[in-house]
Amino acid sequence: MRKVTMAVALLASSVGVVAAPQANADTVFGVYAGAQAWQTDTSGSFGSEQMSPDFSFGDEQQGSAYIAFEHPIPLIPNVKVRQNDLTTDGSHLLDEEFSFFGTTFAADSRLDYTADLSHTDYTFYYELFDNDLVSFDLGVTAKRVDGSIEVRGQQTLQGQSTDGWIPTLYSQVRVGIPATDLTLYGLANAVSIEDSKVEDYEFGVEYRPIENLAVDVNLQLGYRVFNVELDDLDGIYSNLEYKGPYLGVEFHF
Repeated sequence: MRKVTMAVALLASSVGVVAAPQANADTVFGVYAGAQAWQTDTSGSFGSEQMSPDFSFGDEQQGSAYIAFEHPIPLIPNVKVRQNDLTTDGSHLLDEEFSFFGTTFAADSRLDYTADLSHTDYTFYYELFDNDLVSFDLGVTAKRVDGSIEVRGQQTLQGQSTDGWIPTLYSQVRVGIPATDLTLYGLANAVSIEDSKVEDYEFGVEYRPIENLAVDVNLQLGYRVFNVELDDLDGIYSNLEYKGPYLGVEFHF
């Protein structure tokens, strides 16, 4: 936990030094609120030891919702909070013995499991460039992971919860297509600390059916990839990838 806290501070200070002198403040206060439905294909492994078998997971629909506040005050970053639901189930016939936090599951037995890596992103960012055609944001994100992994055998159940912080660098770029109501965008949260790594990427296209002084409405179609390699986060090791398309809607007040 001490390493993660120090990493958050270093990321925040480095971004602030680079971005603050050039940060473009919003001319008005703005609020962005949105939600997405994400169809995920999940693959990878998890365990209480570094070497774990690859498991099979079912396709799941995940949800994500966010709210962001942008303001005209120089040097003070904008703020975005995003809740990500990330729960998936699976079943696997073990080729070899598997141990999970002191509980051993025999080879040739059926293993059922649920991995919940739901988390909340707290992002602080600057608008380095912002006009009607191109915008670019840069900042830091603190991911609060509040999840669990549960493993079930025929007569045995073993679970482990995890509660920790993962700092990442944050960036977003948006490019409007001239003479249309379409915008292309990409967003990234990524970091590598010692043997742990988190990569959260998405890209897509927005269509604006409503744009007026009261509210703008954006419809989103995109693709998201979330990779998480944990090295002893509350005793959990993982190498999991979630990927798939999503639909979303965003309101700008």
